[in-house]
Amino acid sequence: MKRSARLLTLTAVALILASGVGCTKLKARDQLNKGVNAYKNQKYEEAIEHFKSAVEFDPSLLNARLYLATAYLTQYIPGVETPENVRMAQQAIDQYQQVIASANPVPTREQHINSVKGIAYLHLQMQKFDEARDYYLKATELDPNDAEPFYSVGVIDWTKTYKPRAEERNKLGLKPDQPLNDKKVCAMLHQKNWDAVADGLAMLQKAIALREDYDDAMAYVNLMYRERADIQCDDPAARQADLKTADEWVDKTLDTKKRKAEKEANKPGGIVMDQK
Repeated sequence: MKRSARLLTLTAVALILASGVGCTKLKARDQLNKGVNAYKNQKYEEAIEHFKSAVEFDPSLLNARLYLATAYLTQYIPGVETPENVRMAQQAIDQYQQVIASANPVPTREQHINSVKGIAYLHLQMQKFDEARDYYLKATELDPNDAEPFYSVGVIDWTKTYKPRAEERNKLGLKPDQPLNDKKVCAMLHQKNWDAVADGLAMLQKAIALREDYDDAMAYVNLMYRERADIQCDDPAARQADLKTADEWVDKTLDTKKRKAEKEANKPGGIVMDQK
């Protein structure tokens, strides 16, 4: 009898605990739903508080963490270096990282990819180019059929090569159409930028291979060839060839934009000429 009584007591305790856990999870989902509604109505601060409550009620509710990260990201203003604004970005990154690191439950592939891309985007907006590049490369590994991370790496490579070259050109007082006429400076930039230019071109061309009408990537291919042209220090013919290729990519970009606009206009509900 005593043994039966102990078993009944343990069973009752287990049921009470399970009921408590179930109640907590219901509260978490209720807060998540309220947060989503607030977010849809652009009440971002209210949404953040609901998502925070959802995470507190159920830390394993990864969608709540993702929504919380997204709400923080929405509130972040790129280029504003106030402690509060920077903290907003870091809080978003922290939530994405917790999703990636979760062991119970393990994030879905989509949750993992979205978290990696979210961190990459925030680092890029904060101009932490090395960190952004690392995370975009992780995104290419997680989803090699997604063109955007390849494009983003290419843009970062261009940004990192353009800035030092532009600074050196300004010091020399060169006009945009003038080649680098200081061999020492050109050699320094060649050594500094050549590998990044090559990598950026490869990444952008990969993005275009995955998305044939990726006009933004085409525009950056043009810019990358111009970067390469300017550091063809002792080879004027190579410089001219790169500039010619860059011009060809300008034409491809414009042609692609035109075809996309025409396709959009011909969709049902697009622009229709008056017929009288």
